[in-house]
Amino acid sequence: MKIIHIADTHLGVAAFSRIDPDTGMNLREQQIYDNFLESIREICKEKPDVLLHAGDLFDSVKPRTQAYVTAFEALEILSDAEIPLVMIAGNHSIPKTRYTRAPFALLEYYPGTVHMAYRFRYESYEVGDTIFHLIPNMLTPDAYRVAYDQIERSRAHTNVLVTHGLASDIRDRRLATVAEHELDSTMTTADFDYIALGHYHNQSRIGPHAWYSGSLEHLTYGEMHETKGGLIIDPSGRTVTPLPLPKTPMVDLGSVSADDLSAGEVIEAIEVRIEEIRSTTLPMAQITLTGIRKETARAIAGRELARIRESLLDLRIRTLSPEDIVTEGRRDDSGFNIQEEFASFVKNRGLPEKTESFILQKGSAVLTSVVEEEDME
Repeated sequence: MKIIHIADTHLGVAAFSRIDPDTGMNLREQQIYDNFLESIREICKEKPDVLLHAGDLFDSVKPRTQAYVTAFEALEILSDAEIPLVMIAGNHSIPKTRYTRAPFALLEYYPGTVHMAYRFRYESYEVGDTIFHLIPNMLTPDAYRVAYDQIERSRAHTNVLVTHGLASDIRDRRLATVAEHELDSTMTTADFDYIALGHYHNQSRIGPHAWYSGSLEHLTYGEMHETKGGLIIDPSGRTVTPLPLPKTPMVDLGSVSADDLSAGEVIEAIEVRIEEIRSTTLPMAQITLTGIRKETARAIAGRELARIRESLLDLRIRTLSPEDIVTEGRRDDSGFNIQEEFASFVKNRGLPEKTESFILQKGSAVLTSVVEEEDME
């Protein structure tokens, strides 16, 4: 059997306060929808027997209307290609109580071949010669072990375990998100034909047969150097092949030694680096200015900087003054993203859509300004 494993698509993520002129939607949000649908089309070209999604289809337990529309479009594409979808719920898109319905309840009305595990319990689902043992994101860490102990492997089938959480082997790489639970190492090293994991966004092998497919997109700058995409799995042969899929580029423009440069020369150096990556797709980019004097850093934070940012989806400028160079090496940007946490908090308040959109737009702009001001200090 040929399986394609993806996870952490986070439909509904918005960032950077840029607007798509054609739809009026947040541009980053629109990019993620478009790239996801293009990824589904690319997956169909591979003609897998099953598409396996290991959690966090949506970024919120209360997805935006367009996130639902995009999910249904993907189901239509898969149905036309006669590819069944097997999916579990992740921590972002599952309620935090048994008494709130999950967004997947709506998708159950789709008549195509779709099986979704999201009810805080173990489920199994058979496709051809393979049984998928499904453990969605649970309410408590102990519940994973309870669910896992219910599994009965079939000797007559290929056995694939699917779950969502942070493997104990990489507990130092926590994403600091709500309901992030740790997976016992006995689960990730167990003798299944394949173990499909979701939650950790870097495509990586964890156990003998356990893999994170990674997210499809770079969702924070801490993920800049991570591998994204999907995995093509032959569980009977126990082979795993990376599958690159469409995504918005996130580019490291490197470092500029700015200790002897004027503000104008710094701007010019940044423009040269941006010109080297110019493309039809607006990328996200990061550049580091080393040894920059604080007065120079403040001088470049005005109108000229706003102008050069227009050719990108976003430009993150990291500044290292001489006294910061030693301490900067100890910073870890991958653990906490204030924009992501703010968006998650607002989306879980149950606000009217118009109010939520207004707060996200205004709050994101304020936070961006604060973070940039802090970076320029």
